[in-house]
Amino acid sequence: MTKYPLEKIRNIGIIAHIDAGKTTTTERILFYTGKTHKLGEVHNGTATMDWMVQEQERGITITAAATTCFWRDCRFNIIDTPGHVDFTVEVERSLKVLDGAVVVFCGVGGVEPQSETVWRQADRYNVPRLAYVNKMDRVGSDFNNVLAQICERLGANAAPIQIPYGLEESFSGVIDLISQKLWFYEDDTGKTYELLDIPAEYKEKAEKARAMMLEKLSEADDVIMEKFLNNQPISVEEIRKSIRSAVINGHFVPVLCGSSFKNKGVQLLLDAVCDYLPSPKDIPAIKGMNEKGEYEEIAVSEASPFCALCFKVATDPYVGKLNYIRVYSGKLSSGVYSHNSSRRLNERVAKIVQMHANKQEIIQDVSVGDIAAIVGLRDTKTGDTLCDENTPIILEPMKFPEPVISQAIEPKTKADQEKLALALKKIEEEDPSFRVTYNSETGENIISGMGQLHLDIIIDRISREFNVSANIGKPQVAYKETLTKKVSSVGKFIQQSGGRGQYGHVVFEMSPKEEKSKNDIEFIDKIRGGSIPREFISAVKKGVIAAARNGILAGYPVIDVVVTLVDGSYHEVDSSELAFQMAAGIAFSEGMRSASPVLLEPIMDIEVVAPEEYMGTVIGDLTSKRGKIVSVGKRVNLRAIRGSVPLAEMFGYSTTLRSATQGRGSFTMEPSAYAEVPAHISQKIVTQGSVTRHRV
Repeated sequence: MTKYPLEKIRNIGIIAHIDAGKTTTTERILFYTGKTHKLGEVHNGTATMDWMVQEQERGITITAAATTCFWRDCRFNIIDTPGHVDFTVEVERSLKVLDGAVVVFCGVGGVEPQSETVWRQADRYNVPRLAYVNKMDRVGSDFNNVLAQICERLGANAAPIQIPYGLEESFSGVIDLISQKLWFYEDDTGKTYELLDIPAEYKEKAEKARAMMLEKLSEADDVIMEKFLNNQPISVEEIRKSIRSAVINGHFVPVLCGSSFKNKGVQLLLDAVCDYLPSPKDIPAIKGMNEKGEYEEIAVSEASPFCALCFKVATDPYVGKLNYIRVYSGKLSSGVYSHNSSRRLNERVAKIVQMHANKQEIIQDVSVGDIAAIVGLRDTKTGDTLCDENTPIILEPMKFPEPVISQAIEPKTKADQEKLALALKKIEEEDPSFRVTYNSETGENIISGMGQLHLDIIIDRISREFNVSANIGKPQVAYKETLTKKVSSVGKFIQQSGGRGQYGHVVFEMSPKEEKSKNDIEFIDKIRGGSIPREFISAVKKGVIAAARNGILAGYPVIDVVVTLVDGSYHEVDSSELAFQMAAGIAFSEGMRSASPVLLEPIMDIEVVAPEEYMGTVIGDLTSKRGKIVSVGKRVNLRAIRGSVPLAEMFGYSTTLRSATQGRGSFTMEPSAYAEVPAHISQKIVTQGSVTRHRV
């Protein structure tokens, strides 16, 4: 495989709301770069990157697919990600390892709910990005409206570097504001185009858009500002250099346009990726934790010791487990051993492959800046660091969202029991947002995920890929428990049995957590003066975490609680880690009982798009489901209703909405937060909890 210098590599992701055209755009990129010679279509189930049977049947992307292609003198490592919120973990782990992203927006829909989610994810990882307004050929498309939404809803310092030539069905080209030329497409494949001067009727519009571009760019570049304010000429090279610098620093978002389905504008998008998105050399050096527990920067160089992050695990029917890695420094060859610093073990690299969707090309080695997959790693999981054994370092692991919905699953026959356990284990390894637990009270396996579609796809995979017949229970909401006031609690565990006994004594202060975004238990150690020896503090924390897995109302996990260890005592002979773990569990449970505990339920942000004549019915139905309407906007001849609603009320909503709108309405949902369950509903759940409660 030809080696490309680091400055010529682009690791990019295609991210967007569902149906914005991510996979279609990726298909066109593969076609124009010569990676494929036939245009694949999502609606026909022939898209290269949608290789799973479930993706082809449903016309949606479910799993992030990687590929490599070449444009101009650059090498692109591309990851095409899902748009549906149920598979948001695929976007999360892709953005963790990517250097840049192309955010695709629908020219009609504009900034949709999942657009905001992926944008926030890119913000979290400081990923530089380009905005591409797709579907400019569609009826109702409005480039200026989408641009305004990108600036207002996403808070981006965004400006057009292109504007569309022609509206809706007459869209036939792109005006480049930097070179001030019109790209006019002559054929349906988009391979043949003319480079023309801007037509007279578009001159004024192009000048206004160019002035906006330079004005926004001047906010991030003093040289451009000075020339712009003094009406001095600015060269094409100066503009491109300024845009590149501002994009890499996160100060500017160039907005492009086109129609991927009609094969217009994609070559200019490829040029923009080469010109403006960063190479591995342009991004800040990644940091990790060394053996001494100190943060250390890793030099981006092939001469540095090897370091890579495993960001995805997949199962291939022919070669077994595939570990996708992003290499941050050094080089790795097949046939050698690599050190997993996260688990402190060595694993042999049997084979290294370059991925093209689900197809593999064997390569001998990978080096800094590459994205590839490894065959042969047994124990390496998503988020683990692979490195040189002589210079161990651990990169920051990824954080994944908590599941919001659960179902019981059991094998239909005894013969399927072992096969089901194996299938669930493999899928759990692949998908960090999928959890499997066992309910000892009901004897059921409980599967938990990000939404009904997520679990439906997993159940379908269990049936098809693993050939397992299973019975499925009704969906259950992943409720949580928390406390509502500050309390003090004491836990003592004393046991005498003739010989050495057990003695543990702790005093807690427990209070609601102010920052509720992480949904976890915060443990603070305030022991001073040795009332509890240091070696028992970790056991106290373990006891708290274990007790928090089952609340005292209906057995649901406890979240958003700060537990402060303030006092306690120990016995020189009888105290042990087990005793303090038990004492901590007792103190936690007692504290929860006296702190007015409440049930929490997942609240979903929802957007319903429906014709205006059904507005009253849709809003009335959402209100009856305890929904809150936040805004009502217009989208061509439709209305877009945004609000929030409890997940518990939304099972079967797609059928309800179809009935209410004669099949013309659609909706999207994504997890937003946890909120207190109303008292009368909470009482019902607690009453049923003795029968149906489960761990999530």
